[in-house]
Amino acid sequence: MFTTFMFATGIENSIPTINNGRTRIDQMEKCGHYEHWRSDFDLLQDLNIQVLRYGPPLHTSYLGPGRYDWSFADMTFGELERRQIIPIVDLCHFGVPDWIGNFQNPDFPYLFADYAEAFARRFPWVQLYTPINEMFICATFSAAYGWWNEQMCSDRAFVTALKHVVKANVLAMERILKVRPDALFIQSESSEYFHAENPKAIKPAEIMNSRRFLSLDLNYGRRVDSEMYEFLLDSGMTREEYHFFLKRSSLRHHCIMGNDYYITNEHRVRADGVTSAAGDVFGYDEITRQYYDRYKLPVMHTETNLMEGPNGNEAVNWLWKQWANVLRVRNTGVPIVGFTWYSLTDQMDWDTALREENNRVTPVGLYDLDRNIRPVGRCYKQLIHDWCDVLPAQSVCLTVPVVWPQEQHDAPVRRHQERMRELRSKEAREDARQPEPAAQGVHW
Repeated sequence: MFTTFMFATGIENSIPTINNGRTRIDQMEKCGHYEHWRSDFDLLQDLNIQVLRYGPPLHTSYLGPGRYDWSFADMTFGELERRQIIPIVDLCHFGVPDWIGNFQNPDFPYLFADYAEAFARRFPWVQLYTPINEMFICATFSAAYGWWNEQMCSDRAFVTALKHVVKANVLAMERILKVRPDALFIQSESSEYFHAENPKAIKPAEIMNSRRFLSLDLNYGRRVDSEMYEFLLDSGMTREEYHFFLKRSSLRHHCIMGNDYYITNEHRVRADGVTSAAGDVFGYDEITRQYYDRYKLPVMHTETNLMEGPNGNEAVNWLWKQWANVLRVRNTGVPIVGFTWYSLTDQMDWDTALREENNRVTPVGLYDLDRNIRPVGRCYKQLIHDWCDVLPAQSVCLTVPVVWPQEQHDAPVRRHQERMRELRSKEAREDARQPEPAAQGVHW
């Protein structure tokens, strides 16, 4: 089993729609992955990266209820298995197929759970999953800011999107565990913080700092703060919907909390609630410890990058800073199991958060779109070389029970899977026996 620290990258597979659903921004297409997927996998081996955040394109793989096109997934995942690359499978990244519509659709959680189980049965050797990427950001950008997909701007639309997205993630975890009882789920979620600009901004900043936890509170079955409970119910969530999440808290035992951190993740808040970018004031270390103190789960730095600027060393310096934060997290006693520079290649149009189709390169990759290595790619390769044998030696107790593709049929793996199947059955029975939460459903 794979027991070392996981150095990872990812291949961007965002697929939101804009222009009221008329335009889909497919990052795999715009970044050339459909054409260059074999050479992209070669780049992983050049960097000595063995863990890849990756997923099939949902909008072309999921054709309708019970109808799937696995042709591209069969080629790419077959090659990943052959190369012994461990994927963290990202099944839904900011968008859904046209026939589903958007995240306001109440059928989405059940339809997505069907898709997740179908994928797990098609590729039973896959163990690591991020069913839905950045649930909080997905709901915020789609239904609070009005940028993507449903392009709505209201608390009710946001809560509707959020409850559907998180429910889809929870149901997907349940269905995948039926197929792969030792599956591990790495929730890649944006880690945020809101700084009050002046005393009058303290209250709106406090509300935003409670709201940032909503997706993970629901996903992990944690009672939300009292003010957030009122916000959810005032915005259309029913008590029964809220209790759905509380009664599935045992799923957290199968989870690693992925914390994404960019220079845009910290915000200055004015008295009127308007926010602006604050830069990295606290940094990944402090904010990750806030999330860890709340959920007490192993963590992984699942996304970061910075655009290469005119000096050519901006991304290199950001990589060094993020790695220093990872070491600080680890050295202060938080179990951190991996780090990710996202993504393998440059992306497109993220300078406008995919709100506009300008076909403008966002130079954040380890490689550019001609597949030439960037300075940050060379530095990441050296970082992996320097640290890959050091970190595991710091602890022989905390290991990640990840199975290499070639080990899936080994007897110890089968015995572990059977133990996990029995554990999951026991957890499900205990969840079913839980008493209904108190009427207020709050965390004091």
